[in-house]
Amino acid sequence: MNKKRVLSGIRASGRLHLGNYLGAVKGMLALQENPEYETFYMVADLHTLTTPYDPKTLKNDVREVVLDYLAVGLDPEKSTLFIQSQVPEHVELAYLFSTTTSLAKLLHLPTYKETLKLHPQHSTVALLYYPILMAADILAYKAQSVPTGIDQEPHIEITREIARKMNSQHGTDFPEPQRFVTEGEYVPALTGEGKMSKSIEGSYINLTDDLETIKRRLAGAPTDSGKGENVPEKGGVANLLIFVELFQGRKIRQEYEKAYTGSGIRYSELKEGLAKAIFEELKPVQERRKRFEQDPELVEKILSKGAEKARNVARETLDETKKAMGLV
Repeated sequence: MNKKRVLSGIRASGRLHLGNYLGAVKGMLALQENPEYETFYMVADLHTLTTPYDPKTLKNDVREVVLDYLAVGLDPEKSTLFIQSQVPEHVELAYLFSTTTSLAKLLHLPTYKETLKLHPQHSTVALLYYPILMAADILAYKAQSVPTGIDQEPHIEITREIARKMNSQHGTDFPEPQRFVTEGEYVPALTGEGKMSKSIEGSYINLTDDLETIKRRLAGAPTDSGKGENVPEKGGVANLLIFVELFQGRKIRQEYEKAYTGSGIRYSELKEGLAKAIFEELKPVQERRKRFEQDPELVEKILSKGAEKARNVARETLDETKKAMGLV
């Protein structure tokens, strides 16, 4: 049976948080366990360079993501795990794809505009080029599914457009990939505004946080009096209820919603119960992580083997593309 391929990756911004876990990693795990798919998962260190970063810590940041990948259950016996920059075919393929992509399209992407607002002094060509490199990441493996958050949908659409243009203009056979949707595809920030992000202090919970740290982070989440005629649909309280549903179930959320319009919610109790539920899910992840931390040689072997396999597949796609474009 010819398996359908999957590609996904997370930027090397240090340890993963709940937003990464719920928005992407859970989908990555689901596809890994599906025998119909062949899964390729990378640490996107080249994409990390598109916003301000510290070169002195980048190598360690990459390692932290690798350890989190292994800790959550990504299995090198089932999935190909690798570091993006160790497969240079991605970059060469991206340049070829850039010949089919208009500058106007990239300039009007909402993700580009939003990132510029966060980093107005970092308006680089690399940032503008991000969606093209992402298309190369995906299409190098002719992936049909991409487990990622809803905020990446505009980039997936760019990938589909590039695939269509390459197929039409050069007779290639790239698929038009679809985003694989997970239950927690949009994970809100603890601050009450926007999505959970490592770049916004106080907005996230790391997968490595212990119970007391999780309690402390939740304690900073904004609330209200705990009582009203209507349950809030946005802001800190609405976000807390989303987390309650994700980690404690819809029934518990409904009980809190009923209390909000009735006797009232005691947020100290809500946050205490939520912290314990989050920690219980993260505890086995943290235990697995410790085992891999103690065996760095094994981790290096996994990455070396993964990069070799990824390069073999990506090189075949690159050679086909160059031939179709008249380069060889």
